[in-house]
Order: sequence, then structure tokens, then C-alpha cells
Amino acid sequence: MAGTPSQASLLLQKQLKDLAKNPVDGFSAGLVDDSNVFEWQVTIIGPPDTLYDGGYFNAIMTFPQNYPNSPPSVRFTSGMWHPNVYPDGRVCISILHPPGEDPSGYELASERWTPVHTVGLLVQGT
Repeated sequence: MAGTPSQASLLLQKQLKDLAKNPVDGFSAGLVDDSNVFEWQVTIIGPPDTLYDGGYFNAIMTFPQNYPNSPPSVRFTSGMWHPNVYPDGRVCISILHPPGEDPSGYELASERWTPVHTVGLLVQGT
């Protein structure tokens, strides 16, 4: 039926509300455009006692239509130097790689995305 929200969009709406109710220190999120729950604007505040202490770093999280079966992608829109961030801002970490075995053999399946992960777990580093 046209116009019926998908399971992915309902889940993302719930996770965004959960983050608003139970915020994660140093992280905030909102929709880039109120009509698209699949694209979030996020801000990460640099953790104390790190090189990033006091910094405000903006990024876009883009969720696939089959979320949570596939992971979101993250791209910093503000300047960010980190070995896991490409020059164009894309983030490359194990938890953002599709579920299953790594075809290159560098990561364990347990280090990669699984459908039980949530945005809250992702930003908490789990």
C-alpha cells in the first residue's frame, strides 16, 4: 500500500525518539529533512582527555531501506582527521561493514554489523 511506513522507517523513528529520551553523552541526532527518516544529521562532541577534546564534529548517517539488516553509512561533514576516516569524510569501521564473514579475512563476523545493533549501541561504541 502506497504511503505505508516501512518497518525500517518505523524502527528508525523509534530509535531517534529513544535517543531523545535517553541521550548519549557527547552525541546528538536529528533528521536532515523531516520527510526523510533515513538521513540523520549528527553531532559528536570530542571526548575529554583526547585529541578531540572540546571539538564539535558534524556527520550524516544514512540508513539503507533494509535497515537493520544492513548498516548505516557515516560521513563527517566537518573536518576530521582519524585513521578510520577517509579524506572525503566517510567512516570505515568494522561495525559499519555488512554482516557476515569478511571476504578479505581481516575482520571477524562478530566485529561487523548485525541486525540487533541500534544507533544507540553504535554511538556508545558497542
